[in-house]
Amino acid sequence: MQGHYDAEFTRQQGCTEAEWLGWLPGAVRDHALSLPAPGQARVQIGNGVLQLHWAVLPPLRIALMRMPRLTMHYRFDGVGEAERQVFMKYFDLYMQRGGG
Repeated sequence: MQGHYDAEFTRQQGCTEAEWLGWLPGAVRDHALSLPAPGQARVQIGNGVLQLHWAVLPPLRIALMRMPRLTMHYRFDGVGEAERQVFMKYFDLYMQRGGG
């Protein structure tokens, strides 16, 4: 898990779009969530908003293993530093799968 979250960043997620969409409501907890268009989500955080945009990438191939991937772009607008850090720490912990 990251120790600090900038107001805007991009990273990859190792899952399918269907898995991501299934996990997303739990990851945002009690914050209002909308899906305005394919590959987009909007999360209301206090007086601000988190804009999420994603695209499906080709699977990562290692020997016979294939892992689905998404590229994820996060942009916080009007969300303070402390509120952003608290939100993302929970979000990342919820989205964490496997590993350790």
